[in-house]
Amino acid sequence: MEKRTARLTLLVDPHKKAAFEKLCEQEDVTPSQKIRQFMRDYIEQALGPDWKEQVFNGEDDAP
Repeated sequence: MEKRTARLTLLVDPHKKAAFEKLCEQEDVTPSQKIRQFMRDYIEQALGPDWKEQVFNGEDDAP
């Protein structure tokens, strides 16, 4: 089960942020949801479809 307890801080161009937020609103998703989707897609691309087993097995307190 995923825990959403880690924070990721990004510095981005304000114009890109505004455009991203507008696009997210059009898709009826929050920017956080979209970033999590990008991360899942990237991890799966790099580690393969069984990435959850690799990442979540035995990693209860990993940062």
